[in-house]
Amino acid sequence: MSDLTDALAEAFGEETDADTAATAAENIAEFAEQYDEELTSEAVIDRYAEAPHADFRRAFNWLVGDLAAANEDCTDSREFRIEGPGPFAADPTITG
Repeated sequence: MSDLTDALAEAFGEETDADTAATAAENIAEFAEQYDEELTSEAVIDRYAEAPHADFRRAFNWLVGDLAAANEDCTDSREFRIEGPGPFAADPTITG
């Protein structure tokens, strides 16, 4: 795991179970790798603290959307959510 993943897994572990915290941390690390290599755990934790939801999953999914909205290159943040894009998402393998 990366330093970002480790720090976020620990921070998220205070909010939810260890498996969910690890998934959330890995998803943020993947987002950072694809869209924002300078993203820090401190920035993520500060943004998470601003989430308008008490439930971890909802707050985390809000966080992912907020990070994506701040990044003009990310137009779809669903793959980084706790449950991924969901069963009703378009199939990314279908092209035209």
